[in-house]
Amino acid sequence: MSDASSSLVTLAKNIKHIAILMDGNRRWAKAKGLGAVNGHEYVVNHVIEPLVDRCIELGIPYLTMWAFSTENWDRDRNELEAIMQLFRMAFEKKVEDLHRKGVRLRILGEIEKFPKDIAKQAKRWVEISKNNTKITVSFALNYGGRDEILRAVRKLVASGVNAEQVTEQAISLNLDTTDVPDPDLIIRPGGQFRLSGFMAWQSVYSELYFTPVLMPDFTITEFDKALEDYGNRKRRFGK
Repeated sequence: MSDASSSLVTLAKNIKHIAILMDGNRRWAKAKGLGAVNGHEYVVNHVIEPLVDRCIELGIPYLTMWAFSTENWDRDRNELEAIMQLFRMAFEKKVEDLHRKGVRLRILGEIEKFPKDIAKQAKRWVEISKNNTKITVSFALNYGGRDEILRAVRKLVASGVNAEQVTEQAISLNLDTTDVPDPDLIIRPGGQFRLSGFMAWQSVYSELYFTPVLMPDFTITEFDKALEDYGNRKRRFGK
């Protein structure tokens, strides 16, 4: 193992959770004269699994990737249909490869809004992989940070709690990430300098890393750069 790799392994021991906003797929495809969905397809086929493998190699136990937001339903109908087909392919083929590697799959967001067959497949793989321990990989699907908080509050109201019982802990326990630690590092490829509501509750003390590199080009080398940048920071958690 090289000195650089050894240094990253040491650094990663203090990282429990990395979250990634997968941005820039359509711009990448447009720049290459391809259809919009080709950028998403490239990420599914060539980017996601290597990132999972790298986290496993470094011993990072949680990885979250935002794949589809609550706002994405407003996109062109043909693009949406192509994206749904891509999700079908991923749940039929790609997720099985992750399962074989010991990945525990989780879904963040209201998956029931997806076509029934996709929602069924997603829930199936969550159940099948629930005892895997190599790494927990969460895909945020039909996810929005405000929507997640709103759903958590509605759960509390439905359970009959009174105002004094609505605590930070109570809300956290009703979020989609109830058994997942808050992210230490949130990475956004694609050149935008905002979180767009991603993990609005969980990100309050997360370190943020923005890069102009578009998601299809977000290789392991780029991922390692984000980790190295994180390693140069000192976290104070408001103290």
